[in-house]
Amino acid sequence: MSRFAHLKRSRQVWLIQGVIIIMGLLVAIAANFPSNANAAPERKEPQTNDSCLACHGQPGMSLKLESGEYLPLTIDPDHFSKSIHGKSEIGCVQCHAEITAFPHPNRTARSLRDVSLQFYTSCKGCHVEQYEKTLDSVHQRAIAGGNYKAAVCTDCHNPHSQTRITDPVTGEILPDARLHIPQTCARCHNAIYDKYKESVHGSVLTDEGNRDVPTCIDCHGVHNIPDPTTNAFRLSSPQICSKCHSNTEIMSKYGIPTDVVNTYVADFHGTTVTLFEKRSPDQVTNKPVCFDCHGIHNIKNPRDPQYGIAMKENLLLTCQRCHPNAKANFPDAWMSHYIPSREHFALVYYVNLFYKILIPTVIGGMLIFVISDSIRRIIEHRKGTTHK
Repeated sequence: MSRFAHLKRSRQVWLIQGVIIIMGLLVAIAANFPSNANAAPERKEPQTNDSCLACHGQPGMSLKLESGEYLPLTIDPDHFSKSIHGKSEIGCVQCHAEITAFPHPNRTARSLRDVSLQFYTSCKGCHVEQYEKTLDSVHQRAIAGGNYKAAVCTDCHNPHSQTRITDPVTGEILPDARLHIPQTCARCHNAIYDKYKESVHGSVLTDEGNRDVPTCIDCHGVHNIPDPTTNAFRLSSPQICSKCHSNTEIMSKYGIPTDVVNTYVADFHGTTVTLFEKRSPDQVTNKPVCFDCHGIHNIKNPRDPQYGIAMKENLLLTCQRCHPNAKANFPDAWMSHYIPSREHFALVYYVNLFYKILIPTVIGGMLIFVISDSIRRIIEHRKGTTHK
């Protein structure tokens, strides 16, 4: 091969290599620019609620997650405008802080539960006090222990439709909101709700709208819900019941005596429980508290012929849970929650009255005798005489 031919061939090789390098650079550059056909240009505009609802207000929007579940993306503009967040003009991006432009960043949640667990912490941005209380609750401890089904903020309060719950001035729960509390808890505790709505408390709340009766949060608290299975909760339960049953204003409407706590604490059962509560709140005691006799969520009217403990047969069965050898006359020793009077347990009342008169009379007479005798001895001693 001549030198001329060799140079010509070398030039061709360099030319081909140059073309390949240039084409590679062009491909690399093109790859870094979005295709007009496949990607929308990012729009960084101020994110207002109206701009969000322009898309998310359209019906039928959803996103399929890896779990196979569908995440609803449609927000009803009417519901949101009537919610406490809508009325307070809370911006969507105050909760969805990761949304700064369109297209939105890809979601990392694999299931609907993952979505709730990722977003509920945004509530603390406005509701710091309530959020911090939940950190000590039985729900949060369950989550920390790996039970991710335990309730978080958004399980009880839908952020897109939640209406006002408390009075802005007094902070008290609004009457209408109070009526719906059991249904909220029933989303997780449905079996308990089924018992509650048939109880003496739940039936008049759900059927009659009576707001005097206790709902779930009156006994269990709101955000800092304690574990109701602990000994400390058990020992403190009489105080929970007393919040209503010692309230003269409420109890007088229904002819229920308000001495229930005093009569309970005065007997052997209540005295022992009170001592345990003050000295050893975490120690187990086999002495009954209110719900051992009356039930927990399925509390019945005491005069209910089938379950009420005002019926002697039912009361005996209740006593036999702790006193298995109790006979038919065993409940007669209990005076219910009445303080003895002329109308209730008259014999006990008059016996007590007799001793209230007898004991002061005897002791008073003895004191008078001792004092008078001492005075006489002093007088005689001064006169130099001796009593024989």
